[in-house]
Amino acid sequence: MNLIHIQGGVSLQGKVRIQGSKNAALPVLAATLLTKETSFIGNCPRIADVHRMVSLLKSLGCDVVWEDGGLRVNSAEVCRRDMRGEAITGMRSSLCLLGALLGRCGQVVMEHPGGCVIGVRPIDLHLKALSRMGVRFTEEAGKLKASAESLHGADISLPIPSVGATENIMLAAVMAQGDTRITGAAMEPEVTELAGYLKRCGARIEGAGTDRIVIHGGKTLYGADYRICSDRIVAGTYLFACIGAGGNVFLEDAPSAQMGTPLKVAEQMGGKLCVAEEGIYVQAPRRPKALALISTAPYPGFPTDLQSMALAVMTKSDGLCTVEETIFENRFRVAESLNSMGADIAFRDAGAVIVRGVERLQGAEVEAKELRGGAALVIAGLMAEGETVIGGCQYIYRGYENICRDLRELGARIVSV
Repeated sequence: MNLIHIQGGVSLQGKVRIQGSKNAALPVLAATLLTKETSFIGNCPRIADVHRMVSLLKSLGCDVVWEDGGLRVNSAEVCRRDMRGEAITGMRSSLCLLGALLGRCGQVVMEHPGGCVIGVRPIDLHLKALSRMGVRFTEEAGKLKASAESLHGADISLPIPSVGATENIMLAAVMAQGDTRITGAAMEPEVTELAGYLKRCGARIEGAGTDRIVIHGGKTLYGADYRICSDRIVAGTYLFACIGAGGNVFLEDAPSAQMGTPLKVAEQMGGKLCVAEEGIYVQAPRRPKALALISTAPYPGFPTDLQSMALAVMTKSDGLCTVEETIFENRFRVAESLNSMGADIAFRDAGAVIVRGVERLQGAEVEAKELRGGAALVIAGLMAEGETVIGGCQYIYRGYENICRDLRELGARIVSV
């Protein structure tokens, strides 16, 4: 399935269930390495990145089985400390295995992680933080080697609230001797989810969800059952799809408590929202209202992962909007494709674009270059007149179980071939 075909101009109606969270599932699956017992991780999304993580866990000696509603992982027989192959270089989130394997084995050999081309995303923060816990890093033949004779707790201050670095520190710290204190920690819900699973396994962690986390290390961890939360970025994608394409939809199981800023932005665009325990009801405006400024920020600010979707909606707004990206410098790669569909997007500088809303978009052949930009092109295709054909769909499938099926449930004319 390399292409997505969309016949645009149809408003969305109905309800769709939101899948489990990609960004929560991956570090939780990595954390299963820290126990020699069986864990069941429920609500795992069946997406490309999770399948890659499953392959990595199996290559390390884990027994991993898909069951109804999730993944059963037994890490009792972990026998390897080296990670090779495409799953590492093609998935940035594989980096969370660094902290997990250091906690389990004390040694790691891995390729440099890869993923979407949305920015430099250096791993220096991870390496410096883990070094403070007694880890020594070397590089040989292009591979990263890490070892620690004895992990110990440390006081670690992060200069920026990196989600990945926070998670890596937590994964190593639960097995280290002594206490680890993280200041400047990421506050994203995915960090809270990882802490939730680790605590279910017997770890002692305080402050997850704030900028100061304390991990009391040295505890024996046990297997546990844990249900992953719904994906706030998928929910936000379908929220903005409705705002842009028009209609009325119900986002079943949408994690509204994690979506404060996106919900506020959607309302400012003219959407009428009703938040219930079961999900979010969305009624689209006749035409999206232009916002003076949309600027990304670490949680609880507007997520960088939803910036491209908001940008797509603003292409048909009733005025002028500035969109600022403060986290990843290459998030605006989708602008060229949107302009080929008739949008009016101009760069103000490297970190911001100015969007002048147009009356209509026209379907075109476009290419997804990264995950969230690809989802934004799907939204643009729904908003456009005529047919849109999207290539590069392997990026989209990294984060969405079945975006075409979900949108067809809402009445969209969309197929993958």
